[in-house]
Amino acid sequence: MRATALPTQVSPPEFALSPALPHQIGGAEVWAFPVLPDEDGPLLGPGADEAAEALGIDLLAALEAARATGRTGEVTTVPVGGAAAESVGLVLLVGVGEASVTDFRRAGATLARATKDRASVVTTLAAIAPDDGLEAFVVGAMLGSFAFHWRSTGPKERPVARIVLADVSDDGADDELARAIAHGGAGWRSRALATVPANLKTPAWLAEQAVEVGEAAGLDVTVWDAARLEAEGFGGILAVGGGSVNEPRLIRMDYTPRGASKKSRSMPTVVLVGKGITFDTGGLDIKPSEGMLTMKRDMSGGGAVIATMAALRDVDCPVRVVGLVPAAENAVSGSAMRPGDVITHFGGRTSEVNNTDAEGRLVLADAMAYAVSEIAPAALVDIATLTGAMKVSLGQWTGGYFANDEALAEQVASAAATSGELAWRMPLVADYEEKVASRIADGDNAAGGAGAITAALFLQHFAGDVPWAHIDFASAAESPADRYEWTAGPSGWGARLLLTWLGSDDPLAGIG
Repeated sequence: MRATALPTQVSPPEFALSPALPHQIGGAEVWAFPVLPDEDGPLLGPGADEAAEALGIDLLAALEAARATGRTGEVTTVPVGGAAAESVGLVLLVGVGEASVTDFRRAGATLARATKDRASVVTTLAAIAPDDGLEAFVVGAMLGSFAFHWRSTGPKERPVARIVLADVSDDGADDELARAIAHGGAGWRSRALATVPANLKTPAWLAEQAVEVGEAAGLDVTVWDAARLEAEGFGGILAVGGGSVNEPRLIRMDYTPRGASKKSRSMPTVVLVGKGITFDTGGLDIKPSEGMLTMKRDMSGGGAVIATMAALRDVDCPVRVVGLVPAAENAVSGSAMRPGDVITHFGGRTSEVNNTDAEGRLVLADAMAYAVSEIAPAALVDIATLTGAMKVSLGQWTGGYFANDEALAEQVASAAATSGELAWRMPLVADYEEKVASRIADGDNAAGGAGAITAALFLQHFAGDVPWAHIDFASAAESPADRYEWTAGPSGWGARLLLTWLGSDDPLAGIG
């Protein structure tokens, strides 16, 4: 039975910049200072000496007593008592390791976890950050704060309400903070969508969320219902969603840059396609029970696309972007697709269904074929939790991607490294083409061995001659435990990578 409403959720912290040091800013519950490793013992960052003097506390002695090293993610807690407690109640000393961008992202997440249920924290951590380090710190603090609940009594804990970045006076800091909030917010939204249980998150509900955030972001949003999907020949989406009482949808979100005419066709267009399987039982080739436990997040690719589209204006994306999310629930019933069925995709290509649990590629194929035929993009990127084989290949924290265009592959690689959503390029091995061939149809959805590669080869047929990249992040879609900016549960991976690429000065440089 579908739940009636999602309880009110917590929000990420608010952020502010200040040129002052923490002891000069009143009203904070917590002061936090960076700690850097040194061969002669850890060093304290800006504002710590002044804080120690104001509070009458030897912070270096506290580090020594805790045997602190300054490694990334290490926290030394120094309670404040007596008269000094009128200024602040707690001092945190946070390790930043080698002070790389990644270290600051992780330090931000560490600080956020250490200050949950607090009203405010003032910190100089971002004051010593390298280029792009302030952004990384804020993104880490936002995502390390993430929480989701469906408790009758409300959330178990709340993020710190306000984080002030002290001793920051760089003229470009305001822009960097705004960009950070856009990236962190996209990651938060993507993670939240993936975490919502499937008794609420039907294809129709996901479409409603896209309409809501799209309207707020100034996007044009179009939704295909089942009748329109049938009338226009989206056989893959209809086949996958055919076994569920919750009918499928196709979501289209259109972004046009500031100053560009929506009617103009001269501006190049990027199309993003995100897999939107709101729950995956495996269909008639049903998964074992433990394999279904995380399947509410099988729409994570679609969630990443929705979250990215909603933030494009915030990062001043310079090109037109269309986001497509084919949404369906892969269920078991008398009307479910069967092994051996042949379906006809948008545009006419046919697929023999020899594994109903290889459903993601069937819905992506429809959306990709539509994009190539009706939009003629300059670049096409699909993103999906597609194959367990990718996790076997790359482990827990790295997504995989394939590309038929070298410049597009370089864009994905650069965005992955910058965003912290790591990805590794995989090969499109032509020798495996015979595995995706069918004796009775144009293609077979169940090629088997080298599963991540054969899934990509299956999809490549629907990209035509368009520069295309396929991102399979089944390896990174679920975090087994809290780890820096990742919180236990669905990861929301992908939105930051896409937004980093599309928010760059020239996302299409060299492509095509």
